[in-house]
This record gives sequence, structure tokens and C-alpha cells, in this order.
Amino acid sequence: QLEESGGGSVQSGGSLRLSCAASGYTYSSNCMAWFRHAPGKEGEVVAAMASYGSASYIDSVEGRFTSSKGNDKNSLYLQMDSLKPEDTAMYYCAADYYPCTWTSYDYAYWGQGTQVTVSS
Repeated sequence: QLEESGGGSVQSGGSLRLSCAASGYTYSSNCMAWFRHAPGKEGEVVAAMASYGSASYIDSVEGRFTSSKGNDKNSLYLQMDSLKPEDTAMYYCAADYYPCTWTSYDYAYWGQGTQVTVSS
């Protein structure tokens, strides 16, 4: 089970920190990732983090978003700085036992999502 929190509304240039709490068997997953989906757009994996390694990001958020894991390995965070209106989307935490990919269909476990809205 995955549960996100921390979404909200901010102005352009602001920051938000998303949290994802993992429980049950997902805590030992090999890859945890952040996915976003905006209305009328294709969804995309924005950050992916293997169990033992650093996070990777898509170009549009590189340098602005930082994904990290809690010390207990059961939590995943996404620090989002310098937010832009185009970052507005529903953000989801996802996990899988296989290596990280950039394809949402490869992730078996999902949270319910948290809305991020950035106004100009």
C-alpha cells in the first residue's frame, strides 16, 4: 500500500514537498517512482529511484525536483522547487519489484495521488 500526501496550491516559483508512505510488502520494492498526470496530457514518470542508488529525473524537472528516501526505507519524498504552471498535475507514488523504468505500465503498485496546482 502506498499513500501520498503534501500536495496543494502554490504560485509559480514556489515549493512543495510530497511524501509517500509505503506499508505492507511494497516496502521492499526494488524501485519507487513519482508519476504525474495532467488533464489532456500524457502521464509521465518524473523521478525514479532504485533501492540502492540515486534518483533519476526527466529533463523538465532536473535541477528543480529532488527525490529521496526516508531512513526507514518505507518513505519516499519529492521536494519540488521553482515550480512552474506546467508542473500542475496529479502526482502519484509508484513502486515495483523490477528495475526502474520510465514506463508507467511497468509499475504494479500505486498510491491514490495528490494534486499539485501551480498558478502563474
